[in-house]
Amino acid sequence: MLAVSQRVVSHGLSYNATIAERVDLTDTLSIFRIAPDRLPQHRPWFTAGQYCLLGLNDPQHLPQSTVCRPMSIASAPEAEGPIEFYIRRVETPRTPNPFTHLLWTRKRGARLYLRTVAAGVFTIEDTIGVSDTRLRVLVAAGTGIAPFISMIRSEIARNRAVDLSKWVLLHGASYPSELGYRQELLRYSETNHLKYWASISRPAAQMAWCGDTGRVESFFGPERLAELERRLGLPAQGFKPDKVVVFVCGLRGTLEGTLVPLIARGFVPNVKVIRDALGVAAPAQGSLFFENYDTEPVMLLNDASLLRAVRLP
Repeated sequence: MLAVSQRVVSHGLSYNATIAERVDLTDTLSIFRIAPDRLPQHRPWFTAGQYCLLGLNDPQHLPQSTVCRPMSIASAPEAEGPIEFYIRRVETPRTPNPFTHLLWTRKRGARLYLRTVAAGVFTIEDTIGVSDTRLRVLVAAGTGIAPFISMIRSEIARNRAVDLSKWVLLHGASYPSELGYRQELLRYSETNHLKYWASISRPAAQMAWCGDTGRVESFFGPERLAELERRLGLPAQGFKPDKVVVFVCGLRGTLEGTLVPLIARGFVPNVKVIRDALGVAAPAQGSLFFENYDTEPVMLLNDASLLRAVRLP
C-alpha cells in the first residue's frame, strides 16, 4: 500500500464492530480499540505491518454516502481481544466528509464497519524475510508508528524474553504528548534491549524535554547520521545496506527526508516507479521500504536535479 487514502462509497455500510475503548492522548490523537462481531477462525488472521479498512456512514448524506479509510493495525497478530488503531484527526481535510472527523464524534460503544481482511506487504515477511540479520531501523512520524508497534508487540507476544537489540525505532512528533506508546517502548528498551529514540520538532514549548529534537528524518541529515552510527555501534560510514535495512512510515515530508539521503548512500527503494527513475537494475535487492500516509507522490520524479542528487552510486 503506497498511499493510505480515504474513499467514498455510494451505498450504506452494515456495521459489524464496536468501539470497545477509546483513549484520547490529545484533542486530535487517539487510540481506538475496536471489537469486531466476528473474526476469521484462523489465527493469526493478519501479519504485523498490515492494515484494515474502517468505515462509517455519513449522517449528513445518508442513505447513499459512506466513508472508508485504510488504517494500520497496532495490535500484535497473536493478541486476543479488540483490534487496536492509532489515529489522528485530520485538522485540514481535503474532502467535505473526512473519515477522521466522523470518527471523532464516536465514543465508546459506538458502532462502525471493520473489514476483517487485512492487506498490505509492509511486513518483515514480505520485504526482507524473518531470517535477515541486519539492523532493522524503523522510522515513524506521528501515527506512522502503528505498524511498527504491531511488529514489536508480535515479537514480544511470541517470546517475552526476545532480544530486540537489532530493532531500532525512531519516532517523531511535534510534542511529547504525541509520542504514543512511549512508556511501553521505554520498557522494552530496558527488558528486551530495543533501541528506541524519540524526537520532538517543537521543543521550545516543552522546556522539560531532554531527548532528541527536530523532525524524525533529521536523524539522517549529514550532521546527525554520524551520531546515529555511533549510537548503533556502527563504524563511520557504516550505515549502509549491507548492515542496515530501513522501514519508513509517515507523510510525504518524512519519506522524502529519509529516502533522499539514504538512496545517496546506496539504499535501494522497494517501489518500482522510483527504482525506474533512478535506473536501478531489476534484480537489485530492496533495502529501503516505506508506507505512505499521504496521497501526494513520495518523490518529485520529474525533478531532474533531485534525481541527480539521489542517484545511486
